[in-house]
Amino acid sequence: MDARQAETIIKETQQYAKTILNSLSAHVAIIDENGMILETNRAWERFAQSNQISIRPDTLNVNYLDVCDSAQGESAEKSKEVADGIRKVIKGEVEEFVLDYPCHSPEEKRWFYMRAARAVGSDSLRVVVSHENITALKEAESRLRQREEELKQKTLHLEEANAALRAVLRQRDEDIQEMEQTILQNLKDSVLPNVQRLQEILVRPEARQLVQLISSGLNEIASPFLRRLSNLEAVLTPREMEIASLVKAGKSTKEIAGLLYLSITTVNFHRRNLRDKLGLTNSSTNLRSHLLSLEK
Repeated sequence: MDARQAETIIKETQQYAKTILNSLSAHVAIIDENGMILETNRAWERFAQSNQISIRPDTLNVNYLDVCDSAQGESAEKSKEVADGIRKVIKGEVEEFVLDYPCHSPEEKRWFYMRAARAVGSDSLRVVVSHENITALKEAESRLRQREEELKQKTLHLEEANAALRAVLRQRDEDIQEMEQTILQNLKDSVLPNVQRLQEILVRPEARQLVQLISSGLNEIASPFLRRLSNLEAVLTPREMEIASLVKAGKSTKEIAGLLYLSITTVNFHRRNLRDKLGLTNSSTNLRSHLLSLEK
Protein backbone atom coordinates (compact mmCIF):
# COMPACT_ATOMS: atom_id res chain seq x y z
CA MET A 1 0.00 0.00 0.00
CA ASP A 2 1.48 3.33 -1.06
CA ALA A 3 1.23 6.62 0.85
CA ARG A 4 -1.62 7.89 -1.31
CA GLN A 5 -3.77 4.84 -0.60
CA ALA A 6 -3.00 5.04 3.10
CA GLU A 7 -3.99 8.70 3.14
CA THR A 8 -7.24 7.88 1.35
CA ILE A 9 -8.08 5.19 3.90
CA ILE A 10 -7.33 7.56 6.77
CA LYS A 11 -9.58 10.24 5.28
CA GLU A 12 -12.38 7.75 4.71
CA THR A 13 -12.07 6.48 8.27
CA GLN A 14 -12.13 10.02 9.64
CA GLN A 15 -15.17 10.85 7.53
CA TYR A 16 -16.87 7.66 8.67
CA ALA A 17 -16.17 8.55 12.30
CA LYS A 18 -17.45 12.08 11.74
CA THR A 19 -20.64 10.72 10.16
CA ILE A 20 -21.26 8.47 13.14
CA LEU A 21 -20.57 11.34 15.54
CA ASN A 22 -23.03 13.59 13.72
CA SER A 23 -25.69 10.86 13.81
CA LEU A 24 -25.82 10.89 17.60
CA SER A 25 -28.59 12.80 19.39
CA ALA A 26 -26.24 13.60 22.28
CA HIS A 27 -24.18 16.78 22.20
CA VAL A 28 -20.62 15.42 21.94
CA ALA A 29 -17.24 17.11 22.31
CA ILE A 30 -13.76 15.59 22.34
CA ILE A 31 -11.20 17.37 24.51
CA ASP A 32 -7.49 16.87 25.18
CA GLU A 33 -5.69 16.49 28.49
CA ASN A 34 -5.81 20.28 29.03
CA GLY A 35 -9.55 20.57 28.41
CA MET A 36 -9.21 22.07 24.92
CA ILE A 37 -12.11 21.19 22.59
CA LEU A 38 -10.76 19.36 19.53
CA GLU A 39 -13.95 18.13 17.91
CA THR A 40 -17.72 18.50 18.30
CA ASN A 41 -20.69 16.97 16.53
CA ARG A 42 -23.63 18.55 14.76
CA ALA A 43 -25.95 18.25 17.79
CA TRP A 44 -23.42 20.23 19.87
CA GLU A 45 -23.28 22.98 17.23
CA ARG A 46 -27.07 23.18 16.89
CA PHE A 47 -27.46 23.53 20.64
CA ALA A 48 -24.83 26.30 20.68
CA GLN A 49 -26.61 28.16 17.88
CA SER A 50 -30.05 27.84 19.49
CA ASN A 51 -28.67 29.25 22.74
CA GLN A 52 -26.91 32.12 20.94
CA ILE A 53 -23.46 31.68 22.45
CA SER A 54 -20.97 34.46 21.72
CA ILE A 55 -18.33 32.19 20.15
CA ARG A 56 -18.32 29.96 17.08
CA PRO A 57 -20.97 27.20 17.33
CA ASP A 58 -18.52 24.30 17.09
CA THR A 59 -16.53 25.86 19.99
CA LEU A 60 -13.29 24.40 18.62
CA ASN A 61 -10.11 25.46 20.44
CA VAL A 62 -12.18 26.64 23.42
CA ASN A 63 -11.02 25.34 26.79
CA TYR A 64 -14.03 23.47 28.18
CA LEU A 65 -12.62 23.31 31.70
CA ASP A 66 -12.01 27.08 31.79
CA VAL A 67 -15.60 27.69 30.66
CA CYS A 68 -16.89 25.47 33.46
CA ASP A 69 -14.62 27.07 36.06
CA SER A 70 -15.70 30.59 35.12
CA ALA A 71 -19.46 29.90 35.09
CA GLN A 72 -21.60 32.33 37.09
CA GLY A 73 -25.13 32.34 38.47
CA GLU A 74 -27.32 29.31 39.13
CA SER A 75 -25.22 26.97 36.98
CA ALA A 76 -21.90 27.82 38.67
CA GLU A 77 -22.00 25.03 41.25
CA LYS A 78 -22.87 22.29 38.73
CA SER A 79 -20.31 23.62 36.23
CA LYS A 80 -17.52 23.42 38.78
CA GLU A 81 -18.63 19.89 39.66
CA VAL A 82 -18.37 18.98 35.95
CA ALA A 83 -14.87 20.47 35.69
CA ASP A 84 -13.69 18.57 38.77
CA GLY A 85 -15.19 15.33 37.45
CA ILE A 86 -13.52 15.68 34.03
CA ARG A 87 -10.15 16.40 35.65
CA LYS A 88 -10.46 13.15 37.63
CA VAL A 89 -11.12 11.29 34.36
CA ILE A 90 -8.08 12.94 32.75
CA LYS A 91 -5.88 11.97 35.71
CA GLY A 92 -7.21 8.41 35.64
CA GLU A 93 -8.69 8.67 39.14
CA VAL A 94 -12.07 7.50 37.81
CA GLU A 95 -13.08 5.67 34.63
CA GLU A 96 -16.02 7.96 33.98
CA PHE A 97 -17.92 10.88 35.43
CA VAL A 98 -21.71 11.19 35.10
CA LEU A 99 -24.15 13.86 36.20
CA ASP A 100 -27.81 14.77 35.76
CA TYR A 101 -28.30 18.51 35.71
CA PRO A 102 -30.96 21.11 34.82
CA CYS A 103 -30.33 23.48 31.93
CA HIS A 104 -33.50 25.55 31.69
CA SER A 105 -34.08 28.24 29.09
CA PRO A 106 -36.56 31.13 29.29
CA GLU A 107 -38.92 29.14 27.05
CA GLU A 108 -38.73 25.66 28.57
CA LYS A 109 -37.37 23.49 31.33
CA ARG A 110 -34.65 21.05 30.27
CA TRP A 111 -32.53 18.36 31.90
CA PHE A 112 -29.40 16.70 30.58
CA TYR A 113 -27.36 13.60 31.36
CA MET A 114 -23.65 14.40 31.12
CA ARG A 115 -20.97 11.69 30.76
CA ALA A 116 -17.19 12.05 30.45
CA ALA A 117 -14.89 9.11 29.74
CA ARG A 118 -11.51 8.51 28.13
CA ALA A 119 -11.58 7.66 24.42
CA VAL A 120 -10.63 4.04 23.73
CA GLY A 121 -7.94 3.25 21.13
CA SER A 122 -6.56 6.78 20.87
CA ASP A 123 -2.80 7.30 20.78
CA SER A 124 -3.13 10.57 22.69
CA LEU A 125 -5.21 11.14 25.78
CA ARG A 126 -8.67 12.19 24.70
CA VAL A 127 -11.84 12.56 26.72
CA VAL A 128 -15.29 12.23 25.17
CA VAL A 129 -17.83 14.54 26.80
CA SER A 130 -21.50 13.96 25.94
CA HIS A 131 -24.69 15.68 27.01
CA GLU A 132 -27.96 13.81 26.34
CA ASN A 133 -31.30 15.59 26.64
CA ILE A 134 -33.33 13.61 29.20
CA THR A 135 -36.16 16.11 29.64
CA ALA A 136 -38.81 13.59 28.55
CA LEU A 137 -37.49 11.07 31.08
CA LYS A 138 -37.42 13.64 33.90
CA GLU A 139 -40.96 14.76 33.10
CA ALA A 140 -42.12 11.14 33.07
CA GLU A 141 -40.44 10.59 36.46
CA SER A 142 -42.12 13.73 37.78
CA ARG A 143 -45.53 12.53 36.58
CA LEU A 144 -44.89 9.13 38.11
CA ARG A 145 -43.96 10.67 41.47
CA GLN A 146 -47.06 12.85 41.32
CA ARG A 147 -49.26 9.85 40.59
CA GLU A 148 -47.60 7.86 43.36
CA GLU A 149 -48.30 10.72 45.77
CA GLU A 150 -51.90 10.93 44.57
CA LEU A 151 -52.27 7.18 45.00
CA LYS A 152 -50.71 7.42 48.46
CA GLN A 153 -53.20 10.13 49.45
CA LYS A 154 -56.14 8.17 48.01
CA THR A 155 -54.97 5.06 49.85
CA LEU A 156 -54.68 7.05 53.08
CA HIS A 157 -58.16 8.51 52.63
CA LEU A 158 -59.53 5.04 51.85
CA GLU A 159 -57.91 3.59 54.96
CA GLU A 160 -59.38 6.41 57.05
CA ALA A 161 -62.81 5.85 55.49
CA ASN A 162 -62.53 2.10 56.13
CA ALA A 163 -61.53 2.72 59.73
CA ALA A 164 -64.49 5.05 60.20
CA LEU A 165 -66.81 2.50 58.57
CA ARG A 166 -65.49 -0.28 60.79
CA ALA A 167 -66.10 1.91 63.83
CA VAL A 168 -69.67 2.63 62.69
CA LEU A 169 -70.34 -1.07 62.00
CA ARG A 170 -68.82 -2.05 65.34
CA GLN A 171 -70.99 0.49 67.14
CA ARG A 172 -74.03 -0.71 65.19
CA ASP A 173 -73.34 -4.32 66.19
CA GLU A 174 -72.90 -3.28 69.80
CA ASP A 175 -76.17 -1.31 69.69
CA ILE A 176 -78.00 -4.25 68.12
CA GLN A 177 -76.60 -6.66 70.69
CA GLU A 178 -77.54 -4.32 73.52
CA MET A 179 -81.07 -3.96 72.11
CA GLU A 180 -81.40 -7.74 71.75
CA GLN A 181 -80.25 -8.31 75.31
CA THR A 182 -82.65 -5.65 76.59
CA ILE A 183 -85.60 -7.19 74.76
CA LEU A 184 -84.71 -10.70 75.91
CA GLN A 185 -84.21 -9.56 79.48
CA ASN A 186 -87.58 -7.77 79.45
CA LEU A 187 -89.25 -10.91 78.11
CA LYS A 188 -87.57 -13.02 80.77
CA ASP A 189 -88.26 -10.63 83.66
CA SER A 190 -91.66 -9.12 82.84
CA VAL A 191 -93.53 -11.15 80.25
CA LEU A 192 -92.69 -14.85 80.32
CA PRO A 193 -93.08 -15.24 84.12
CA ASN A 194 -96.59 -13.76 83.94
CA VAL A 195 -97.48 -16.02 81.03
CA GLN A 196 -96.21 -18.99 83.04
CA ARG A 197 -98.26 -17.98 86.09
CA LEU A 198 -101.31 -17.41 83.92
CA GLN A 199 -100.92 -20.87 82.43
CA GLU A 200 -100.71 -22.39 85.92
CA ILE A 201 -103.88 -20.77 87.26
CA LEU A 202 -106.08 -21.35 84.23
CA VAL A 203 -108.31 -24.40 84.47
CA ARG A 204 -110.03 -24.67 81.09
CA PRO A 205 -107.96 -26.58 78.53
CA GLU A 206 -108.84 -24.08 75.78
CA ALA A 207 -107.51 -21.20 77.87
CA ARG A 208 -104.33 -23.10 78.71
CA GLN A 209 -103.89 -23.89 75.02
CA LEU A 210 -104.32 -20.19 74.18
CA VAL A 211 -101.70 -19.22 76.74
CA GLN A 212 -99.39 -21.87 75.31
CA LEU A 213 -99.83 -20.30 71.87
CA ILE A 214 -99.00 -16.89 73.35
CA SER A 215 -95.90 -18.34 75.00
CA SER A 216 -94.79 -19.97 71.75
CA GLY A 217 -95.36 -16.71 69.91
CA LEU A 218 -93.21 -14.81 72.39
CA ASN A 219 -90.47 -17.42 72.04
CA GLU A 220 -90.65 -17.06 68.27
CA ILE A 221 -90.24 -13.31 68.68
CA ALA A 222 -87.20 -13.88 70.86
CA SER A 223 -85.64 -16.64 68.74
CA PRO A 224 -84.03 -14.34 66.10
CA PHE A 225 -82.13 -12.62 68.91
CA LEU A 226 -80.65 -15.94 69.99
CA ARG A 227 -78.26 -16.15 67.07
CA ARG A 228 -75.55 -15.36 69.58
CA LEU A 229 -74.70 -17.89 72.26
CA SER A 230 -74.17 -15.04 74.73
CA ASN A 231 -77.86 -14.10 74.51
CA LEU A 232 -79.12 -17.52 75.62
CA GLU A 233 -78.65 -16.73 79.29
CA ALA A 234 -81.24 -13.97 78.99
CA VAL A 235 -84.08 -16.42 78.24
CA LEU A 236 -82.93 -19.82 79.49
CA THR A 237 -83.10 -21.01 83.06
CA PRO A 238 -79.90 -22.19 84.74
CA ARG A 239 -81.04 -25.83 84.33
CA GLU A 240 -81.79 -25.25 80.65
CA MET A 241 -78.35 -23.70 80.21
CA GLU A 242 -76.79 -26.81 81.79
CA ILE A 243 -78.69 -29.15 79.50
CA ALA A 244 -77.95 -26.96 76.45
CA SER A 245 -74.22 -27.16 77.22
CA LEU A 246 -74.35 -30.95 77.50
CA VAL A 247 -76.40 -31.29 74.31
CA LYS A 248 -73.88 -29.09 72.55
CA ALA A 249 -71.11 -31.37 73.88
CA GLY A 250 -72.79 -34.33 72.16
CA LYS A 251 -74.27 -36.02 75.24
CA SER A 252 -77.38 -38.19 74.81
CA THR A 253 -80.56 -37.77 76.87
CA LYS A 254 -79.62 -40.79 78.98
CA GLU A 255 -76.10 -39.47 79.60
CA ILE A 256 -77.45 -36.03 80.57
CA ALA A 257 -79.91 -37.62 82.98
CA GLY A 258 -77.06 -39.54 84.63
CA LEU A 259 -74.76 -36.54 84.87
CA LEU A 260 -77.40 -34.22 86.37
CA TYR A 261 -79.18 -36.88 88.46
CA LEU A 262 -82.46 -36.27 86.61
CA SER A 263 -85.00 -38.57 85.07
CA ILE A 264 -85.06 -39.06 81.33
CA THR A 265 -88.58 -37.58 81.32
CA THR A 266 -87.30 -34.40 83.00
CA VAL A 267 -84.45 -34.09 80.51
CA ASN A 268 -86.85 -34.52 77.60
CA PHE A 269 -89.09 -31.84 79.14
CA HIS A 270 -86.20 -29.38 79.24
CA ARG A 271 -85.13 -30.34 75.70
CA ARG A 272 -88.65 -29.51 74.47
CA ASN A 273 -88.48 -26.17 76.28
CA LEU A 274 -85.13 -25.48 74.66
CA ARG A 275 -86.51 -26.18 71.19
CA ASP A 276 -89.55 -24.05 71.97
CA LYS A 277 -87.48 -21.06 73.17
CA LEU A 278 -85.09 -21.39 70.24
CA GLY A 279 -87.93 -21.41 67.73
CA LEU A 280 -87.37 -25.04 66.72
CA THR A 281 -90.72 -26.50 67.81
CA ASN A 282 -92.01 -27.13 64.31
CA SER A 283 -88.57 -27.55 62.75
CA SER A 284 -86.57 -30.66 61.88
CA THR A 285 -83.35 -28.85 62.77
CA ASN A 286 -81.11 -30.84 65.09
CA LEU A 287 -80.88 -29.16 68.51
CA ARG A 288 -77.14 -29.80 68.89
CA SER A 289 -76.38 -28.49 65.38
CA HIS A 290 -78.36 -25.34 66.12
CA LEU A 291 -76.54 -24.75 69.41
CA LEU A 292 -73.17 -25.24 67.71
CA SER A 293 -74.12 -22.75 64.99
CA LEU A 294 -74.64 -20.07 67.64
CA GLU A 295 -70.88 -20.10 68.35
CA LYS A 296 -69.96 -19.05 64.80
